[in-house]
Amino acid sequence: MLGNLFTFFAAIVISAAIIPLMIRLAPRLGMVDQPDPRKVHSQPIPRVGGVGIVIGTLIPILLWMPLETSLYAYLFGSLVLLVFGVWDDSRELGHYVKFVGQFIAVLTAVYYGDVYVATLPFMNLEALPESYARPFTVFALIGMINAINHSDGLDGLAGGLSILSLGCIAYLANMAGGGVLVTMAFATIGGVLGFLRYNSHPARVFMGDGGSQFLGFTLGFMAVELVGKVNPALSPALPALILGLPIVDILAVFAQRVYGGMNWFRATRNHIHHRLLELGFDHYEAVVIIYSIQTFFAVSAVLLRYEADWLILSLYLGLCALVFILIYSARHAGWRAHQPHAVSRLSRLIGLVKQQKPFMTAPGRLVGVAIPVLFVAVVVLADSVSRDFGAAAVVLIVPMLFYLGSRAASNSIVIRVITYVTSAFVVYLETRHLGTRWPIIDTIGPLYFGALAVATGLAVRFANDREFKTSPMDFLVIFFVLSIGILTRVQPGQLELGSMAIKVVILFYGCELIISRLKARWSFLSISTLATLAVIGVRGLL
Repeated sequence: MLGNLFTFFAAIVISAAIIPLMIRLAPRLGMVDQPDPRKVHSQPIPRVGGVGIVIGTLIPILLWMPLETSLYAYLFGSLVLLVFGVWDDSRELGHYVKFVGQFIAVLTAVYYGDVYVATLPFMNLEALPESYARPFTVFALIGMINAINHSDGLDGLAGGLSILSLGCIAYLANMAGGGVLVTMAFATIGGVLGFLRYNSHPARVFMGDGGSQFLGFTLGFMAVELVGKVNPALSPALPALILGLPIVDILAVFAQRVYGGMNWFRATRNHIHHRLLELGFDHYEAVVIIYSIQTFFAVSAVLLRYEADWLILSLYLGLCALVFILIYSARHAGWRAHQPHAVSRLSRLIGLVKQQKPFMTAPGRLVGVAIPVLFVAVVVLADSVSRDFGAAAVVLIVPMLFYLGSRAASNSIVIRVITYVTSAFVVYLETRHLGTRWPIIDTIGPLYFGALAVATGLAVRFANDREFKTSPMDFLVIFFVLSIGILTRVQPGQLELGSMAIKVVILFYGCELIISRLKARWSFLSISTLATLAVIGVRGLL
């Protein structure tokens, strides 16, 4: 658990630190996405986020995971895709040149790393002959690479879809004891989250082919490993639910292009996200709708993991067909999601509430006091602190002091990440080392975090335009929390893990709210964070 947390946060830090540097270099490298009629952005945007995602993911894997043949193949393939992706992002390569990079990466994974599909649906778990299994896997992995590449059409879309699938893979792998796959998933999620910090609408950076091809390769690789090696008892049809909407989207697009006599590989505006925009949904709504469908697929994959192949594929294809039928029907009926310039009653009500000053200030002030107090109280009252936590806290104190004493912005990414890591430490200690000594915590804790969640939600909803803003990434987090709640109810053994995840999310949003409003580096939150790390360091090492 601790190793996965360190991997996760290291990936976030590395990814989030590299991307601003790449944004500055993007014009010199020619890695800028210019607007055109097919695209939805109207300003040039750097497409360098993939560099942060890949490096942020691979460095923690190299540092914390034992290397074996399949992992060597994965690392090599990832670097090949990054090189070809960056090359394409700067020089606009043709599709055939990109396929060369994809074949090199996939052939290495399949024929050197022995990562291939062992069984197919409706074969009663009988193994495929390798002469068929390996070529089929090559075709499937290249298809997945291009599926994620083509889904990268709206801010936060490809990254969010990937996180939902990775979360599903991590959950299923953890239940089967697949520690290596869990760590890989945590690292990749961290790398993507570091990127989404800059990619939430309106995006400051795109992932480009360097990021989208890597994510498609990673998802395909991990899905094959999960079903083929980590838990062969899983239904062979399960990857359809795990990988979800991007698969059927690219298949539908190719079918339309073939039917229309168009070039198979020429980009068009006929993906699902384009169709939703044409129906009048705004950017946020289109992304949230797609997130919702992908979340349903991911949760269904966990709940139906041992069910019959026909049931899984029927659910997958049935929902996909329903989505396309609804879109097609709405389009031909001339239906629009919104009338121009319309203001709903709910929007008017919220506008009236926001005019009342107590609603604007009180929740934020409550959050600003509650979180620092929680930090200090937990580390002082906890039964014990592990040596790993103590060492990590001491390491974090150094950059914290440096940034607090420098001229860096009060809301710098380094301060944010250190505060987030401290939040995770506090939640772990509160869950594992507080209730045994103070039984009343089991009663007070849920009430406290519930009140903190409500206060944070109110403060975010009624924030001024200059302050904390919601984005599709926030809805992604909400879907994660809801999914965790559902899964922990049907998997009682995972209840503690689910509770910790929800608490971490609440603290992350509360800390982000406080940091977004800071006007000085030294604040109640920064002082309490520094004090918390100091106490953890002393208690853990002495």
